[in-house]
Amino acid sequence: MSTLIVDAANVVGARPDGWWKDRAGAAARLHEQLLVADVEFDVVVLVLEGQAKGGVRAGRDAHVRTVHAPRDGDATIVAEARKAADQGGRVVVVTADRALDARVHGVGATTLSPTWLLSRL
Repeated sequence: MSTLIVDAANVVGARPDGWWKDRAGAAARLHEQLLVADVEFDVVVLVLEGQAKGGVRAGRDAHVRTVHAPRDGDATIVAEARKAADQGGRVVVVTADRALDARVHGVGATTLSPTWLLSRL
C-alpha cells in the first residue's frame, strides 16, 4: 500500500492566495482538490493543525483521510509516517520543512515538495 501524507500548512502556505485570512477555507479547498487529484497513492493523509481543523472534519472521504493534529502538525505527520511505514509499502510526505524532512526520513518515509503536489491539483 502506498501512502501520501500532506503537510497541509506547508502546502497551503506555498501559494500566496490569501490563505492566512481564512485558514479553515484554505484547508477545505485543499481537501476538495485532493479528492480529485491525479496522484498515484492508495491513501492520502491530510494533516491539519490550528484553525485549519475547522475546515474539514477528521475522518475518511474516499481515498483521503483527514487527521487533526492535537498539538503540532509535525509530530502528527511523523507519527502517521511511522505508522504507515510499519505497515509496509511506500510512504511519501509532502513538505518543504527541512527539519520535518529529516524526521520522516528517520522513520522510513521520503519527501516531495509542495510544488510537486500543487502541479497535480
